[in-house]
Amino acid sequence: MTDLLKFLIKWGLIGLLVLAGGLSGFVFLVHEGVFGPLPSRTELRHIESEQATLVLANDNTLIGKIFATNRTNIKSDQLPEHLTQALIATEDRRFFQHEGYDARSYMRVVFKTLLLGNRGSGGGSTITQQLVKNLYGRANFGFLSLPANKVREAIIAYRMEQLYSKRQILTLYLNSVPFGENVYGIEAAAQRYFNKSTTQLKPEESAVLIAILKANTYYNPRLHPNHARQRRNKVLNSMAQADFISTNKADSLSSLPLKLDYSNYQLDSPSGYFVHQVKLAAQSILSEFEDMPNGSFDLEKDGLKIYTTLDPTLQTFARQAARKQLAAMQPKLDADLNRRQFRREWEQQPTQTQDPRWQENTMTYGNYVTPTGLAPDSMSYQDSLWHYKKMLHAAVLMMRPKTGEVLAWVGGNNFRYLPFDLILARRQVASAFKPILYATALENGMKPCTYLSNEEKVYPNYEDWRPENFDHTSGGEVALWYALMHSMNLPTVDLYFLTGWNKLNGVCAQLGIDLPDQPSPAVALGSADVALNDMVRAYCTFADSGRMPEQTLISRIEDSHGRVLYQNYYPPATPVFRSETAEQMTAILQRAVNEGTGASLRSVFGLKADLAGKTGTSHNYSDAWFIVYTPDLIIGVRVGANDPAIRFSNSLGSGANLALPVAGMVLNAIEQSPTSKSAYLPPFLIDKNKYIDAMDCAPTREPVMRDYLKDAITEPRATGKKFTRWFRKLFKRTPPE
Repeated sequence: MTDLLKFLIKWGLIGLLVLAGGLSGFVFLVHEGVFGPLPSRTELRHIESEQATLVLANDNTLIGKIFATNRTNIKSDQLPEHLTQALIATEDRRFFQHEGYDARSYMRVVFKTLLLGNRGSGGGSTITQQLVKNLYGRANFGFLSLPANKVREAIIAYRMEQLYSKRQILTLYLNSVPFGENVYGIEAAAQRYFNKSTTQLKPEESAVLIAILKANTYYNPRLHPNHARQRRNKVLNSMAQADFISTNKADSLSSLPLKLDYSNYQLDSPSGYFVHQVKLAAQSILSEFEDMPNGSFDLEKDGLKIYTTLDPTLQTFARQAARKQLAAMQPKLDADLNRRQFRREWEQQPTQTQDPRWQENTMTYGNYVTPTGLAPDSMSYQDSLWHYKKMLHAAVLMMRPKTGEVLAWVGGNNFRYLPFDLILARRQVASAFKPILYATALENGMKPCTYLSNEEKVYPNYEDWRPENFDHTSGGEVALWYALMHSMNLPTVDLYFLTGWNKLNGVCAQLGIDLPDQPSPAVALGSADVALNDMVRAYCTFADSGRMPEQTLISRIEDSHGRVLYQNYYPPATPVFRSETAEQMTAILQRAVNEGTGASLRSVFGLKADLAGKTGTSHNYSDAWFIVYTPDLIIGVRVGANDPAIRFSNSLGSGANLALPVAGMVLNAIEQSPTSKSAYLPPFLIDKNKYIDAMDCAPTREPVMRDYLKDAITEPRATGKKFTRWFRKLFKRTPPE
């Protein structure tokens, strides 16, 4: 042996010893916390990931999430075998042989990746080490970052393997791993890409989700389906190589097309407005736990389950009906506005022309809200402002009158882009308010056959206000029931004065409706601004014998372990009207549907169910209303633009033409569904003969002579016109001068 060889061997051994010593020392420094403290065994035993709170419909289907991190943990027995096999085959085939770190994998990385330059050989991290990285992240130690973090992960992984079984580690990993799109954990990923629970995944679907882990964006099956399919097939091939499935099975699954059922509640949630109200209600409920021994709960992190009252079938009916009606009416409104050159006037307003962005008028490509949903488009700044300015919006609220349960809540056209909730917006309520006045009158001694004046009058004490009927007719007297059935304004104003402001205001206070501070007869015609939410609750009194329930959205709340934190026992409803008053109102409003302003429910939509309801058309057609009910369901609809100036110039903007069709389509869908029909469309259980007999009087009549003599003293000018009209009808000629 030559001296040179001896020299090389000697210093080679010394070098290896120094390197080994250096590595050992480095590992020791990491172990002792020089590069940051390591989690203790106690901390490792109590690993808890933040979880999203799940919001569930009344059939336990998922309708939304509330979260800081979009994650839903599942248990070990909920993981399909083909899912864990796909993970192991792809990420760590020696998972069941190592104890958290795999020296063989490190050697493979050194020789294949570093020496041979084969970057496809993997990174050497085991599933347990990847779990550690997901749980604790990586710190920056400069040029020592990679080795320091790798050693930290190996040490922590080894400790975890001493505390958890392999199955538990797989569960922890799959509950924490990111899948892109702000989705964490396999359950959230299964819901996002396949709209199903992890337990329902098919083998090829599991392979798609495991494929995403390689690169969240590049292999995203929604964004890059071809990439995702190629990577899925590679996962299936790895499963065959690991003898988890046969080669024939892998080939068969690889030939399948990529099928997604993508569901992203953040983009276009069918129940987004409702889920937001549930979040507010749940925060209020959970605030009561802050001073209790078990401590407070974090709605965004503690993985609670909120069971709600929402009926997803009715929610779908409402959303579809609203979209269909808006799609039909928006072009008609556009044509109306174009004919009146409304946009030209709007563009000339100083608030527009002085905006620098208006002058630049930049083109922007993006998703825009349309009547039928989101649509990609390119618009200039001016066009995009006009697009939303002229947009019609629809709000639909459905409640169960006996319990106050909210069954459907469509607060607008798109919660993500237009989050302002129109169900809570206060707008001019129009004739939808009239039943409240009429019920107040009946409650205070009026009868359905009480006759009301249908004469035009000027009211000097109210700025010379001069109301008119919608059809501009007038004259004579009208029975109370007939006036409401046909939504006549002049008799309604007369009824207001006969009933009195104080009585009406008192009833409205009981119903939770705020009227103006100063008395005004215009309130009788619906001049007050009222929210759809308040009006639907008020109509509950007609459907449920005069009682108004507390509105409720949540039936119960559970923690992540299934322990009930809150249970709704539905407090008793508050009496507002006598049952006889409510039933008489229902009888009148049934005639409004069968013969009056709501008759198109029968003639156009062909509905057969017992229904009672009332339309409403605000001043100049700025808002359209319709509220209809059965004993077990109330549907309230309001349609209009955000700006009252954006409106139809004709009766297309009336409640009967703009809002009623939404309810008509919903009711038609309910009638076609045997389950929904039996649940929500029972007949009214009232004494129809009794309340029909109460309306057994002539709809109109001419005042008798004593009424003219009385009026001649108080209103001589108006009396002269009345007398002329009465004389002409009686004697077929004009009285002598």
